[in-house]
Amino acid sequence: MVRLLMAGVLAVDPHVVDWIDKNAQQQVTREAIGAATVVGLGESSHGTHEEATIKFGVLRFLVEEMGFRSIAWEEDWTTSVRVNRYVLTGEGDLDALMGELTTTWRNREVRDVLAWLRAYNAGHDDKVRFVGVEYYATRSLAYDAVSSYVTEAAPQRLGELRRHLRPIRPRHEDAGANLRWYMGVTDKRPYIRHAHAVYELVEGLPGNDRQRLALHHARQILSWYEAFSLPFEDVYAYRDARAAENLRWWQRRTGDKVAYWAASAHTAAAPGLRMVLGGEAVAFDSAGSYLRRWYGDRYRSIGVLFDHGRLSTGDGCGVAPAPVPRPDPGFANRVFGDVGRARYVVDLRAKAPEAVREWLRAPAKVRGYSDYVPAAAQNSYMEGGSLAQWFDVVIHRQVITPCTPL
Repeated sequence: MVRLLMAGVLAVDPHVVDWIDKNAQQQVTREAIGAATVVGLGESSHGTHEEATIKFGVLRFLVEEMGFRSIAWEEDWTTSVRVNRYVLTGEGDLDALMGELTTTWRNREVRDVLAWLRAYNAGHDDKVRFVGVEYYATRSLAYDAVSSYVTEAAPQRLGELRRHLRPIRPRHEDAGANLRWYMGVTDKRPYIRHAHAVYELVEGLPGNDRQRLALHHARQILSWYEAFSLPFEDVYAYRDARAAENLRWWQRRTGDKVAYWAASAHTAAAPGLRMVLGGEAVAFDSAGSYLRRWYGDRYRSIGVLFDHGRLSTGDGCGVAPAPVPRPDPGFANRVFGDVGRARYVVDLRAKAPEAVREWLRAPAKVRGYSDYVPAAAQNSYMEGGSLAQWFDVVIHRQVITPCTPL
């Protein structure tokens, strides 16, 4: 049985470790995916070589063996439009596109994924698409797309559109510079009103596929202005709700089975997730919790965890790498690490004795990092639910190293 000690640390029955060991597999199986429409591929930390390559292997399995035809990424929508064009047609330069991605993804491991998608599509008629489900860059591409659509579909409304678009167009194509400008604006309400007006104008035009695509561009514009007007503690809730809505919109539009590549804090089916980053806590419903609510058993959540190793302590791969110790007792990562295998997969829905089921249903803490700070090695994690709630499948890697610089 799981026992609560005086210090507040859960002591785990050795039978739990034995069960994990006996049920460990080498690869994710067809049975684990089942009839899923959307599969979340979560990682406990951005910027690790091993977690990225593990997810790449699962992604290839989903595409090659399970018929998945869209990759939804924790990346900005407008950036993804250009990446999608590249993986479908080869248009554009991959190295230049890598420089447009969020800095989190500018590494050799992600480049390998995009290069593989392009190579796969070059040899197949049934191509795989790439979509970003975030709004946090929203470059001029979205504004130009809305303007182009209204010019063709409702030229009599173009003057009205321009009156609302002109004040909110990005001041900079550099997403960081544009955000710094907006965060310095004292009264953000006029910008939000203009963004709402743009959205409502497009929403009121006759519905067809082109209108729905233009409306999605307008939705990202509105999301950017709304999100960055919110207090910090509300941003995650807003962001994950929008990411889930954007993914569902894309899945409905394409009819594709979708693999969702993001941090586990987003992909886990975790309503009321509490994320602690270096001691600072924020609570929100994860994108995965919406996906589970909408898709039920057709949403499968896969979490990649690790035990110890090395991580970069700066923005980028290999920047001042530092050791990451084993998790303290009480973290689920510690139990998976106690199995002692270098790498394995375990389906948490497999038949298990009550002691194991109790552990899986108990309140859990899973260690992970946004930016690794060695002094906070044991103080960055997700909680507020159980392993059985968050993940259908766990892939555990014992030792990790930093991602590879470009």
